[in-house]
Amino acid sequence: MTDIEGTKKLSSQDGRGCTSGLNEKWRIVLNVTILSGAFMVQFTAYEGTANLQSSINAGLGQISLAAIYGSVILSSVFVPVVAIKYLGCKWTMALSLITYMPYIAAQFHPTAYTLIPAAVAVGLGGAPLWCAKCTYLTVVAEAYSNLTGIPVDVIVVRFFGIFFMFFQCAQIWGNLISSLVLSRGTSSGNSSTVGAVGGICGINFCPEHATKETLPAPSIEKINMIAFIYLGCMICSVLIVALFVDSTAKYDKDRRGSGTGLTGFRLLSVVLKLLSQRNQILILPITIWLGMTHVLLAADFTSAYVTCAWGVSKVGYVMICYGVFNAFSAITMGWLTKITGKLVVVGGATVIHLGLFAFLLNWIPRGRENELYILLLVTGLWGVADGGWYVQINAMYGILFPEQKEAAYSNLRIWKSLGYVIAYLYSAQLCTQVKIYIAGSLLVLGTAGLVIAERSVARKKKG
Repeated sequence: MTDIEGTKKLSSQDGRGCTSGLNEKWRIVLNVTILSGAFMVQFTAYEGTANLQSSINAGLGQISLAAIYGSVILSSVFVPVVAIKYLGCKWTMALSLITYMPYIAAQFHPTAYTLIPAAVAVGLGGAPLWCAKCTYLTVVAEAYSNLTGIPVDVIVVRFFGIFFMFFQCAQIWGNLISSLVLSRGTSSGNSSTVGAVGGICGINFCPEHATKETLPAPSIEKINMIAFIYLGCMICSVLIVALFVDSTAKYDKDRRGSGTGLTGFRLLSVVLKLLSQRNQILILPITIWLGMTHVLLAADFTSAYVTCAWGVSKVGYVMICYGVFNAFSAITMGWLTKITGKLVVVGGATVIHLGLFAFLLNWIPRGRENELYILLLVTGLWGVADGGWYVQINAMYGILFPEQKEAAYSNLRIWKSLGYVIAYLYSAQLCTQVKIYIAGSLLVLGTAGLVIAERSVARKKKG
């Protein structure tokens, strides 16, 4: 079907009152915005809960997070293509959002028998959720490209930018809710000044330095209040997707996705077959790094540089700073990419992260009030760079594998989740300095692979 035919088809009467291409364009943008808002509400609850696990459920909380991403790997292989084929993107997302609720409910009675099974449920639902989201945005981006004549890769990056702008706001609201509840009736004084004076913070911080004295558990009443609020958020997100997001049926009737017509282990072979493709291998390191660097920030940076020197009360506010700059970066990266090209954005994000790693290797936080701005500067720049990475890597999977989107995004979840699992496993074994060196080395390797893959796509287009 040509672009002109596609434009005429999408511009025709569709039963929803959209009688012109202009109306259809706005409807597509509205769907992207509503879907992004639903994810923001959902992950306000999930991110807020995950960020508290090392404090309120020390030990067991980290195990539950590793279980989440371990089950995501299994789910990414078997579930997303089948779910999208039979349920469609919309209902796959709606049902997958529900699987996150037991993990929040488990916070009322956190034991191995409640947290671990609930964590596995999150992982099983997480893979089809994110695969369906990526497929949905790419499909409607193709439709929008047909209507406007703008290259599809530009629209894909722009729509992912809108999505991650909303999504990263979840860090703001989730941490704000937990910080406000946990700070009620408590002192904001530093609980770990001895550690800061002793010089064990920063790159010198090791797992044995994390004790119950430096991470005091909040009261049961406050934890329950947070869990009630977060459960309400998740219920709202499911209703938003179910009631207000359009199906992709009218946009992808003539598109054959990677799972179309396949059943059983043939679907698995489609996913695994991508691993034999050169471009998939090239972008594996940066995909794994994406998961590892999130753990480095949310678990290792916050404990070694924030809690160790200033106390756990500052963690939420530091992560809010990250969320603000990350959201701003995500929404602007689509427009910036259109002006400068992908390689400039990738290069800029790489330079920022390497600069941050070099700084953290040479800065020892001492817990002084006049140094707090350094924490905000570091997390702000980290958020700017991550905004570029999230948009570019998600968009690259859609661009590199246009006819295998479901399988491609399943692979994205597999390798990103593997990065989470690896980082959580060595997080409890290695000191901060070693973790930073690992992240920096993998970033250099991953950036090189991404650049090579991008250049191969550019040469193919010219040819």
